[in-house]
Amino acid sequence: MKQKFLFSVVICLLIGICLSSVPMAASYTYADEVDITSKSAYLMDYSSGQVLYEKNATSHLPVASMVKMMTILLTLEEIDSSNLSLDTMITTSERASSMGGSQVFIDPYVEYSAQDLLKSVIMASANDASVALAEHISGSEKAFVDRMNKKAATLGMKDTNYVNCTGLPAPEQYSSAKDSAIILREVTGNKIYHSFSNIWMDELVHPSGRKTELVNTNRLIRYYQGCDSGKTGSTNEAGCCLSASATRDGMRLISVIVGAENSQKRFNECSSLFNYGFANFENKNIIDCDKVIQEIPVSKGKESMAKVYSKECFSAVVKKGDKLEYNTSIHLPEKIKAPLKNGDSVGKITISKEGNIIKEIDLIVKIDIEKLGFKDCIDRVVEKW
Repeated sequence: MKQKFLFSVVICLLIGICLSSVPMAASYTYADEVDITSKSAYLMDYSSGQVLYEKNATSHLPVASMVKMMTILLTLEEIDSSNLSLDTMITTSERASSMGGSQVFIDPYVEYSAQDLLKSVIMASANDASVALAEHISGSEKAFVDRMNKKAATLGMKDTNYVNCTGLPAPEQYSSAKDSAIILREVTGNKIYHSFSNIWMDELVHPSGRKTELVNTNRLIRYYQGCDSGKTGSTNEAGCCLSASATRDGMRLISVIVGAENSQKRFNECSSLFNYGFANFENKNIIDCDKVIQEIPVSKGKESMAKVYSKECFSAVVKKGDKLEYNTSIHLPEKIKAPLKNGDSVGKITISKEGNIIKEIDLIVKIDIEKLGFKDCIDRVVEKW
């Protein structure tokens, strides 16, 4: 009995040794090549959301003025929904003008355009301009913060709690490197945001004629090739933080550093993440939404055949030199029935990797296809005859 037990133990040990020698599947989320000393870091592909590097990515940490990315996002949403325009004049309050920290020294009880306030937040990380926007949009900063937290939940930002719209120190306010990347990804696609995010220097002209110089707090837009957006943050509590986005060779990356020991370190480590990503990965186009996927017969339509397109493009990041392991399968009926309108869904395309479905995208037609009328039927018969 003892011999059988010892034999079993030996076998288990041998199996363990053998298994430990089996190479693990390649992972893009931990890179020994990058030396990150900051508390938390995150590198993500913009298009696919794929994680290329992470360190303590979901740790609850103060992120200082990176909180303002949500203030920016909600302001941009107000503009997109036509509740606010860049030309809207906003009357400032005593409270907004009294904000400390980073500011553009707005005057109280005077009017500034939404454009000037938004530009001041994006470029100069202005606390006073942030509160002025929040008060105008929601009536009070507190009501605006409630909206910030609701939006965070909608975006799947599970490791974030907002207490103010500026990022000034507050005991219960925190976020994470991952959530900071999520919100920068949302904002980066906005054209209005980009019209300000890559400006290096500008000025704010106050109603009185006084001028305040605006210098972009994100130095990478000037010193790192391809960087065109981002947000800095710095307090004694949070350390130095930075979320930034850069594009090279058709690939956009988002890099986040939280809790660097000094300002230069955050820029250096954010740049190191970019360098690692651009050097080791490439973006491969899996589905081109501008290309015809397939042609399909149309039943009872003025068009006999319809060109089918993917509703959206899909690309994936692969390590340079690795084989592309994505598969696509098209699901369409033998025929589609008229009438159809531009944008109508007629099927689906499925993207899978190693047998797991990654995404399903609707297949659509891009033209109106009218139903065949009686006269059309007669014309076709005559034409064939």
